Amino acid sequence: MSATTFRSHLNPTLSLAYPVVLSQLGHVLVNVVDSMVVGQTGKVPLAAVSLAVSVSTVVMVLGLGLTMGITPLVAAADGRQDVAANGRLLVNGVWLSAFAGLVLAAVGLLVPALLPHLGQPAPVVVLAAPWVQVLFLSFFPLMIFQGFKQFAEGLGLTRQAMSLSIQANVVNAVLCYGLVFGKLGMPQLGMMGAAWATLVARVLMAILMAWYVLRAARLRPYREAAAANPRPDMPGLRRLLGLGAPIGVQMTFEMGAFSFSAIMIGWLGATQLAAHQIAINVASVTYMAASGIGAAVTIRVGKFFGAHDGAGARQAGQMGYLLTFAFMCLTGLVLVLVRNYLPFYYNHDPAVVAQAATLLLIAAAFQVSDGLQVVGLGALRGLEDVKVPSVVALLAYWVVALPLGYVLAFKLNMGAVGVWLGLLTGLTLVAGMLLLRFYRRPLVAASLSEPALATH
Repeated sequence: MSATTFRSHLNPTLSLAYPVVLSQLGHVLVNVVDSMVVGQTGKVPLAAVSLAVSVSTVVMVLGLGLTMGITPLVAAADGRQDVAANGRLLVNGVWLSAFAGLVLAAVGLLVPALLPHLGQPAPVVVLAAPWVQVLFLSFFPLMIFQGFKQFAEGLGLTRQAMSLSIQANVVNAVLCYGLVFGKLGMPQLGMMGAAWATLVARVLMAILMAWYVLRAARLRPYREAAAANPRPDMPGLRRLLGLGAPIGVQMTFEMGAFSFSAIMIGWLGATQLAAHQIAINVASVTYMAASGIGAAVTIRVGKFFGAHDGAGARQAGQMGYLLTFAFMCLTGLVLVLVRNYLPFYYNHDPAVVAQAATLLLIAAAFQVSDGLQVVGLGALRGLEDVKVPSVVALLAYWVVALPLGYVLAFKLNMGAVGVWLGLLTGLTLVAGMLLLRFYRRPLVAASLSEPALATH
């Protein structure tokens, strides 16, 4: 990549990426705040939050993945300057998100019955069950927010979701502190206060994001196109699901592997599970930052793809790889330096802190692999290449990483460290295979979405 080409992609990528990074961080910071506040009440409540988040996240990412087909299709239609197609995507995307949110919320009624069968400590299960139900209720407003957010980001409008995520996190932090400890004139609800705070914050996010998309002057042409036919259509929904379902499956395989790793660590005891929650919380912050760069790459690659510019699409992906590699190397170094201090912000149990510090050292090692695999997914989504990454995730995480982690943890007596080394192996495999696919994949001349959407 020449210096001129580098500069031509650097600023647009950063301009798109930093608001998406902050917006993506908003999702994970809800769990970070919940874990930090609840962790002050003891290691058993913190372990309960770990179990609840691990189980619920598997279901949540499936729903989020369904909506992620919206962004590359909107970006491609924007590259073709097809306002009518984007009007249909707005309608179909919001309807799909709302329906998925209702299904996810309903699933939450069944999850507490599953928890006693996961081999976790009984006190942890008792605390986790009601927490899970409230958390699942928050998935409906989260999906509404996500539907409008993915549409806006496909048009390159990334700062609005960033601003709303920051506001919602402030609300969540204040409510979490007040409701858990009974401060600021609020009732003392213990760890359940964190769950209710999350629900309120996500309702606020959904209302404000919908308000922006439905009122902003710059989005009027798309609203007018959508108002011409406000009902969803099956071809459009199938097109969204054709992209979104494989993304959701891939995310479920990946997040399911991390969630099942938490369950395996729970077999070792509450101390190890609490330490895992601390380490995965910290690692998820850097992951979401890389995920934000990946989302920006999806938008950039998708727009070039829709404009029939294969060279531009390739260069946009390369820029994402370069930025992510540099960022994750830096964060890995930071984790090495602060690994013995960060756990104290969550819990003061010496055994929990020591175990968390060890896990953070492994987290530092897989920063680069984690970042490169998520930006690889973003680049391939921009090319509407979503099925092969799902197969890659299935094989790397469930055929290699989890069995390896189990053997290391329980057969070779490495404990939680063994589980995390298995995850490191899986992430590295995925990163390498997706990088190879991106560079070897021939770029077609036009977006595959064009024929399907041009009929509407």
